[in-house]
Amino acid sequence: MKGEVLNILLIEDNADHAELVIRSFQEHRIANRIYHVSHGEEALQYLFRQGNYTNPKASPRPHVILLDLRLPRIDGLEILETIRSTPEITNIPIVVLTTSQAEQDVARAYSEHVNSYLVKPVDFDSFNRMMEDLGFYWLAWNHYPWSETSSKLA
Repeated sequence: MKGEVLNILLIEDNADHAELVIRSFQEHRIANRIYHVSHGEEALQYLFRQGNYTNPKASPRPHVILLDLRLPRIDGLEILETIRSTPEITNIPIVVLTTSQAEQDVARAYSEHVNSYLVKPVDFDSFNRMMEDLGFYWLAWNHYPWSETSSKLA
């Protein structure tokens, strides 16, 4: 993926948490484009190109999704289940990024085939390091089975 613009879909209802993710990626020069949506319904509209997200240039297929679990309207686990049951988008890697350490949330996320489950650290330095590691792994080292020009969404 070297040289290709990579896209992150950040699904996070807490504006402060979203800002921390975005600033951390910018600080480490990791993400080329971050698209932020703040609730579950908006996330599905983005992924299925509905509502305000019908233009594929303005809402491109994400290379990775960062998904909070505790979301208004439609929760993160339901979004995960929907993505994994939709052939056109099922292969998008999903990283749960949440404050929940509940065993049932971790188990359910992995039963729905999440790629990674990360609990947000409380202190800023640890959070910043986590975002740096996450960004480099998913956006620099990982290889994807599609390119920006060949991907099609529903």
